[in-house]
Amino acid sequence: MEPIAIVGIDCRFPGAPDTGAYWDLLMRSGDGVGEVPRLRWDAKEFHAAGGAPGRTNTTEGGFVNDPDAFDNEFFTISPREAAAMDPQQRLLLQSAWRAVEDAGIAPQQLAGSGAGVFVGIMGNEWAQLHLTDYDNVTAQIGSGNGYCMTANRISYHLDLKGPSLAVDTACSSSLVAVHLAANALLSEECDVALAGGVNVALTPALSIFYTQAGLSAPDGRCKPFSSEANGIGRGEGVGVVVLRRLKDAVADGQRVYAVIRGTAVNQDGRSNGITAPNRWAQQEVLASAYRRAGVEPSDVTFTEGHGTGTALGDMMEVRALGHHHAGRSGKPLALGSVKGNLGHTEGAAGIAGLIKVALSLHNRVVPASRFAAKENPSLKMREHGIRLLKAPLKLPAEGVVAGLSSFGMGGTNAHAVLESAPPAAARPKARPSATAGGIGAAVFTLTAPAVPALQRNLLAQADAAERRRVPVGSLAWNSNHVKAGHRYRFAVSASDTAELVTRLRSAADDPDLLARLTAAPTGRPRTAFLYTGQGSQYPAMTAGLYRDSALYRGFLDEADAALLPHTGRSVRDLVLGGDADVHLTRWTQPALFAVEYALGRTLAELGVRPDVLLGHSVGEYAAAVLAGALPLDGAARLIAARGALMQELPEGGGMLSVRAARESLEARVAEEPLVGIAAVNGPLATVLSGDLAALERIEGELTERGLKTRRLQVSHAFHSPLMEPMLERFAAVAEEVGGTVPQVPVYSTVRGRLLDQEAGEAMDAAYWVEHIGATVLFADATIALLDDGATHVVEIGPRPVLSGMVRTLGGARTAAGPVHVHPVPGEDAAGRELGDALAELYRGGAVPDWDAVYEEKDRVPQQLAPYAFSDKHRYWAARTPALGEARGGRVEPALQSVVSAPEPESAQSEPAASAVAVLSVGHGRPEGPVARAAYEVVGKVGGYAPDELTPDLRLYEDLGFDSVMVMELKNRLEERLTGLGEMTVQDLLPRLSTVGELVGFLNEIGAAAHGHEAPGQEERTA
Repeated sequence: MEPIAIVGIDCRFPGAPDTGAYWDLLMRSGDGVGEVPRLRWDAKEFHAAGGAPGRTNTTEGGFVNDPDAFDNEFFTISPREAAAMDPQQRLLLQSAWRAVEDAGIAPQQLAGSGAGVFVGIMGNEWAQLHLTDYDNVTAQIGSGNGYCMTANRISYHLDLKGPSLAVDTACSSSLVAVHLAANALLSEECDVALAGGVNVALTPALSIFYTQAGLSAPDGRCKPFSSEANGIGRGEGVGVVVLRRLKDAVADGQRVYAVIRGTAVNQDGRSNGITAPNRWAQQEVLASAYRRAGVEPSDVTFTEGHGTGTALGDMMEVRALGHHHAGRSGKPLALGSVKGNLGHTEGAAGIAGLIKVALSLHNRVVPASRFAAKENPSLKMREHGIRLLKAPLKLPAEGVVAGLSSFGMGGTNAHAVLESAPPAAARPKARPSATAGGIGAAVFTLTAPAVPALQRNLLAQADAAERRRVPVGSLAWNSNHVKAGHRYRFAVSASDTAELVTRLRSAADDPDLLARLTAAPTGRPRTAFLYTGQGSQYPAMTAGLYRDSALYRGFLDEADAALLPHTGRSVRDLVLGGDADVHLTRWTQPALFAVEYALGRTLAELGVRPDVLLGHSVGEYAAAVLAGALPLDGAARLIAARGALMQELPEGGGMLSVRAARESLEARVAEEPLVGIAAVNGPLATVLSGDLAALERIEGELTERGLKTRRLQVSHAFHSPLMEPMLERFAAVAEEVGGTVPQVPVYSTVRGRLLDQEAGEAMDAAYWVEHIGATVLFADATIALLDDGATHVVEIGPRPVLSGMVRTLGGARTAAGPVHVHPVPGEDAAGRELGDALAELYRGGAVPDWDAVYEEKDRVPQQLAPYAFSDKHRYWAARTPALGEARGGRVEPALQSVVSAPEPESAQSEPAASAVAVLSVGHGRPEGPVARAAYEVVGKVGGYAPDELTPDLRLYEDLGFDSVMVMELKNRLEERLTGLGEMTVQDLLPRLSTVGELVGFLNEIGAAAHGHEAPGQEERTA
């Protein structure tokens, strides 16, 4: 049999709310058994000494805490549907989600895939309670019950298209589910399989059965293979594992807990009773599993036994094992059973054992078996080559083989053979990537369907990060890949784990800070890269980023290598060395080009690729390279020639900034042949350039007119007629370099508009020659860019220069304007600031290439805290046998589901947000009888209080409506409102996007029926 890897685990058992707590319970030989909670039934009422008919002999058992808690908003399930659902479905939904996360997969990544779901389940007491209450059976009650739905719910909510089935073989159900899942993987029916089991004890029915059959332990505790063993103690729990073919898991660099080498399932057939164990069948299922696994019995180091703690069951199991292991001299088979800690979890017993074995192999130690201190001498274990685990058993790092048995009450037996994972898979090394990676900071991300859920999970991640000593880069890399896919995006950068913990807690505790670090993008962002021009340079610019970021370092080195043949000196060394020569034009221009090329390429390599580009003057050179209009070496040659030729021009020119419109200056400038309009940066932001004497005359006149002017500190009069002496020599270089049509749209500051790609408008030699003397039409180009719908403006340069001008230009046009992002916000900027910029872009909807953000050493799978579901909403039966009457041993409960949901999450913290109310903040509800009726009916169908509902809530995405609920909605509306006229489902469906649109539709058809536009309709009284 091809090996199957266990790559993800989640579980919840008595005394153990999660996988970590489960392992802790096992290692300390903890006891998860206690008194039957009142939420289930009144155990004392049903207890009678001596096991009288219809009564139980114990008030104890293993029960999970809060099985009524369910985060229905997370799964977009209405309260009414949640209240109808078997709690076993609810537990499995949450456990499946967390198991997929534990496998290092964002659950949404599996959507649409052929992943399979296989669930073992034995009891369906919720259905027994609700489906016999005929007056209250609803469509939700129907779909909320049934074995199939335990698996189908998972497939539906995770959008999985592979096999989806539930199996009931009694106590062996969940190990049989694992067997079926493994076979589906082997046959390539699916590539990922979720296998699990669940058991929730709602009534004392099985406890009564065990008592009457003489199988129930009076203290409610299983004592596997112990001299004190006196029967079964009931237990609850849920567990889910994620399975893949080992070769696929290793290829994807997933962590592997353990490997399933072989499984087998058989049946007792006719024996001495349908509920009695059959030693011969157990022997054969062991042999079959060993054969499929390709191992000899002597290879098996330890076995997790079925271990119910009944005299006959323990004896048959030991003899069956002894048949294969009796000849082991000096190396007896180690044996134990988790039922001593939890009780018999029935349909979840197999998965409880599987998870114990997988964790034992992963952690290289097998926990002691509870109650093993007093071994049952009549079992003669030594003669059978077996020893009971009275103390933890340390395991070697690799090559350990283990067994796992699970036997069904009706005779269906299952056995699995597991092995420790290959060393590289058990603790995988760094995941390789095509990119060297590394920005010098970590960007931790987290998503949730609502802001309160985000707050809750921020605290859970902070707690987990504080407990574990894991490098921040590895934590963040895992968060990027696993905690993705929900509507609300949180992102923050950090330099170390301590800082990350602080920032997570601060955000969770401060609503204003959380709002700044969170966004709910509605679509893909439209990103514009704006490249700064001359004047933004300074000594040692981006030195911190070069130090921290391997990615930036590589691209700056690349630009420097391209420039060196044309400059004769390393521009990189000049920049990073803090040389004041960076202010000399011959060095300024190539230096800015190198920095901006490296920064633009770094962002592109990080997955942030521009939709549009704009460069201010000399900034267009780096923009042209990223747009594909110039090759790097050609652009390097051009920019080096440009700077050197300008430096050779005589001094004596200057530039003057004037707070005035271009049109008001054109006539005066035309009178000065040596002066030109160099740039138009805004409606009242014009720059003049040219001969100093002429500029002084103009400046004096403008000052007399009351206009504000400012001299710019420049060496030459750029973009003026004084540049003409260099044009011929520059044109010769430009002709040799050439240039093509940009592949990415470019808003040209030469043309003041978008270059026409379809018309073949190129950034060629003629363009670059014209560029030297042409007016920089920044305002025109920027306004056109903003009108094109840019949502994010990323300034590419050594410090922000253009953002203020863009805000001025955009502020008058739109209320919000684009988000401004500064990868290098100042002279001290380093990797942390680049991380902040990437976080901002991610919050806006960008999808970075996270592997490129980190060095290889950080790209290692790590376990993050699982998703923390809300426990605010409670769903249980109003009257179970705990409150019913015992009449002649027969319980007659009143069967109604109740919902205990004190408040939607939106009411519990600010800023308000939840799956129900997140869209509704600030939106009033329309008045009128039709609106009131619509809100009441929507609330009734979904189980919402009318005051929770607002016009902008979406019926499907936010309120969890489906086709069944839509039909009920239509029928109830027709009952509630008269005079609506004809309302068909076909007409109704397109108008169900929001509650407000539904109200509008009802008003429309009502007005049409009455021949007027008044919204009021006759409301039928109850």
